[in-house]
Amino acid sequence: MTERILVARIGAPHGVRGEVRLFVFTEDPLDLPDYAPLTSSDGRRSFAITSMRPAKDHFVARLEGVDDRTAAEALTNMELFLPRAALPEPEDEETFYHADLIGLRVEDEAGGLLGEVVALYDFGAGDVLEYQPVSRPAPTEGRRRGPKGGTLMVPFTRLAVPVVDVAGGKVVLATDFVDTGEDDEAPPEEADKD
Repeated sequence: MTERILVARIGAPHGVRGEVRLFVFTEDPLDLPDYAPLTSSDGRRSFAITSMRPAKDHFVARLEGVDDRTAAEALTNMELFLPRAALPEPEDEETFYHADLIGLRVEDEAGGLLGEVVALYDFGAGDVLEYQPVSRPAPTEGRRRGPKGGTLMVPFTRLAVPVVDVAGGKVVLATDFVDTGEDDEAPPEEADKD
């Protein structure tokens, strides 16, 4: 388990007075200003949020010591972390920190190794688990590889991922969600032109 948890990412500046767009990854985003300090990925910079308000798909935040657009621009795409000890423990076995899932083995229901978890995403319709297969045949015509050149994605739901065993270092994919590398359907036969 990682000692620091990614909780937000700074986007582009908002206006000319140092405000930034802030993408928050916590269960309750409005709690984020209560945690301080937030640190950069290299741990060299720390920040406190002095104000934060919701916007369309992000928040607009003011960070202590960031007073103009130039200072805000320098922070674009910076990830912000908190020490694990500053965050509450998950309330139940159905709640996970995404950071704890990265690197877990991905297995099929028979215990066969399929790959390793590389990321989790929320594109708006629910969480998606991305994994790097242990070996992957070349895609057949008409099939595309995932965004990281060979990764695969499955919905992160109980139906697709019935077992999440952080202590055991694995997640299990349901048989219906295991990609065998074969097309699900045979291509339609061309009609005879008699």
